[in-house]
Amino acid sequence: MESLDLEVLQRAHQWLENGHRVMLATVVRTWGSSPRPPGSLLALRDDGHALGSVSGGCIEDDLIDRLLNKDGFPLQPQLVSYGVGAEQARRFGLPCGGTMELVLEPLAAANELTDLLNALKAGKLVQRSLNIKTGERKLEPTHPEQGLVFDGTTLISVFGPRYRLLLIGAGQLSQQLARMAVALDFAVTVCDPREEYADEWNEPGTTLTREMPDDVVLAMKPDARMAVIALTHDPKLDDLALMEALQSPAFYVAALGSRRNNETRRARLLEFGVSEEQAATLRGPAGIYIGSRTPAEIAVSIAAELVAMKNGVAGDKVLNVAQAKAALEVAADTLSACAK
Repeated sequence: MESLDLEVLQRAHQWLENGHRVMLATVVRTWGSSPRPPGSLLALRDDGHALGSVSGGCIEDDLIDRLLNKDGFPLQPQLVSYGVGAEQARRFGLPCGGTMELVLEPLAAANELTDLLNALKAGKLVQRSLNIKTGERKLEPTHPEQGLVFDGTTLISVFGPRYRLLLIGAGQLSQQLARMAVALDFAVTVCDPREEYADEWNEPGTTLTREMPDDVVLAMKPDARMAVIALTHDPKLDDLALMEALQSPAFYVAALGSRRNNETRRARLLEFGVSEEQAATLRGPAGIYIGSRTPAEIAVSIAAELVAMKNGVAGDKVLNVAQAKAALEVAADTLSACAK
């Protein structure tokens, strides 16, 4: 679920509490080059106010026109299509041949979204089923592999964090990175047994644990949708997490520090049962090279590499800090030799 979707649901709930009716539009199927993927949400208030996106704006305008001037507020869920032909595709800003189907769901009371928002506030991953013929809704736990499903009658939408991130250390860099990760829809856990850091942690939307890092990694049972990043600069803490994380299916395991420190770290990890192949997967120094210096810039660098790995960009296609700095040194040496 995207962060914008949570904002859409929260605003829709607020509108309902204030006595408005709301229509929730969900993209359920696309063909060709549609501007928004299935699952994208738009909330329309009964007076035409809107939040969210299902296109570049033209479809939103037509839905508002339907609501205010044509069909009025729907009484039952319904399915609508856009862009079936080239003329309509051009009219609604879709690439020629693109097609999009949306389910329009009328909401009349805040309690129709309360349970869903409570589940999301608790960090749960849930699926919400809607029968468009009867209007019946059902909320159930689900798993990260579950995606949006629409069979023409029942719409199953998935809400909640699909990916998890464990940060070792509760310092300033962790605060910056945690904020970005929450915005990127990661469920963020921060581990730091040091009182001087943990006592100051107050980042909303994150979970703090004071347990030892290796115990936390084992308890969280990393899978292919989890990342672990060590940020303390303290081998007694970072190495404990990394030795367990590198032996797990976690899709991204990284550590802060210089190139020399990370080579030394890899050598230490070999002494604790980590194989050479596993140690080689450690992304260290963490992040892609952007010339970062401040904690916020370093967080951007790490977040960019994290997203690249999550999205399936091969590790050897991402120019990380170590590779970039090595290349710069080679270039500097070459220029120096040419100048002599």
